[in-house]
Amino acid sequence: MKWIEVVVKTSQENEDIVSDVLYQAGAQGLAIEDPNDILELSQNQEEWDFFDINISEEDLGNIIIKAYYSESSDIKSIIDFIREKIENNSQKGEGKSYGKIVLNKVDEKDWSESWKKYYKPKRIGKRIIIKPSWEDFKCNANDLIVELDPGMAFGTGTHETTIMCTEAIESYMKPGDKVYDVGCGSGILSIVAAKLGASKVLGIDMDPNSVRISKENIIRNGVDDTIDILEGNLLDLISEKANVIVSNIIAEIIVGMSLDIKEKLTDNGIFIASGIILDKIDLVKNALLSHDFKIIETKIMNEWACIVASRN
Repeated sequence: MKWIEVVVKTSQENEDIVSDVLYQAGAQGLAIEDPNDILELSQNQEEWDFFDINISEEDLGNIIIKAYYSESSDIKSIIDFIREKIENNSQKGEGKSYGKIVLNKVDEKDWSESWKKYYKPKRIGKRIIIKPSWEDFKCNANDLIVELDPGMAFGTGTHETTIMCTEAIESYMKPGDKVYDVGCGSGILSIVAAKLGASKVLGIDMDPNSVRISKENIIRNGVDDTIDILEGNLLDLISEKANVIVSNIIAEIIVGMSLDIKEKLTDNGIFIASGIILDKIDLVKNALLSHDFKIIETKIMNEWACIVASRN
């Protein structure tokens, strides 16, 4: 499969704005390259062979954000939308664009191999270890290993929103709960729920590539008897109620489906919502409160938020 890689070079302070535009354009996830992260990783002697440390002072103030869109989609409209919002929509009072856009055509296999050297096992919460399928890892007795190959569906477990959702599932889901993962991506949150003892998990995504990769990861983790993955329009495919619904998408979509979420939750059911930039916390909270949700917790990590709410 061929993909169009949209590369945006922007300042660190514009990360949320640019990310939001790329998500609005239909990106299922983003790859963000921060030179400061590379410098930090280079301090670990085991990683030195992976990095060519040649970073200028200018580079340290900028980041690279990459999004991928299927060549079979309406790619011209997507690119026009992104250019209008990022290159042509000047910042207030400064007369500058939010970033510079470069387009590349990439093959799925080439892309999926190129970033593997940067992806290492990561511990999240108390017991969860997110481990790439090609890495070895010595775990503790109580650790739960989630082996993942995200491919083009993203969801490596390293992004703040995924980390917060994973921690929230570990904190609020009870063994035996039924869980819905709306916008399942690589299937990581579905697998976490199954590993933590969910009786049934349903993952839903509109992207057929995400559905395919989720199914592969579920089989790899031996939880295909617990998880079903469906392709469709978010909650349209759900008929029964769940104890927990998790959705790591973007604020506007969460707001738009908040009433549907309430109708698909059991009494006192838990809704875990992330993919929310800090400026839009109140937008999501107000939508949930207007539908009689109770806000239990707001988790913040860097520039991202995760809201945990219960159905009254």
